[in-house]
Amino acid sequence: MTHLPGRVVLFDCDGVLVDSDASVNAAWSRWASEHNLAPEDVMAVVHGRRSADTVASFVASPQREQALARIDRYELAAAAQVGAVHGAARLLASLPSDAWAVVTSGRRELALARLAAAGLPIPRVVVTADDVRRGKPDPEGYLLAAAELGVPAAEAIVVEDSPEGIEAARSAEVGAVLGVGDRALRSAPDVAVPHLEAVRWDGSGLVIEA
Repeated sequence: MTHLPGRVVLFDCDGVLVDSDASVNAAWSRWASEHNLAPEDVMAVVHGRRSADTVASFVASPQREQALARIDRYELAAAAQVGAVHGAARLLASLPSDAWAVVTSGRRELALARLAAAGLPIPRVVVTADDVRRGKPDPEGYLLAAAELGVPAAEAIVVEDSPEGIEAARSAEVGAVLGVGDRALRSAPDVAVPHLEAVRWDGSGLVIEA
């Protein structure tokens, strides 16, 4: 049994709370094909990043606004297909409303749609791509969420699935990082789990059962 101490928990959304991989893959593969790009090249850099940053990596500036609007539309249309990650609903239900937030690279409309489709609650604090000047791996989102919950970043636990998100958490100097899923293994979380089934809140942090 492992204990990660903290006063609040800052969750990424996709791959952590909602299982959106199939939805993301379908939307971005369609987008890539329409832009004469290899879907595998686009998918290699999508996870953990804002759609605007991914689009900027592949599309010249005169066409970026239209290309961004297209992928945002595709992802929102597919949001109803997502489900909750195992253990997410139980863990969120156990957390006080002032002890957790969502920090996502997705747009606000998309994040709320995916959480709703997965049957998960919407926290008081949701930091999205619309709220920051720089997306992950920049720490801005995690620093903002901790500030809105009224705690220093050092007293927050971040739950992430992507190397970019884990890098953002480390740069924010949070107290601990819990990695979820295979992508997290490419980075260096303090503890990694396949899903949230064995994770619980004990009032002073997260307990990960062996």
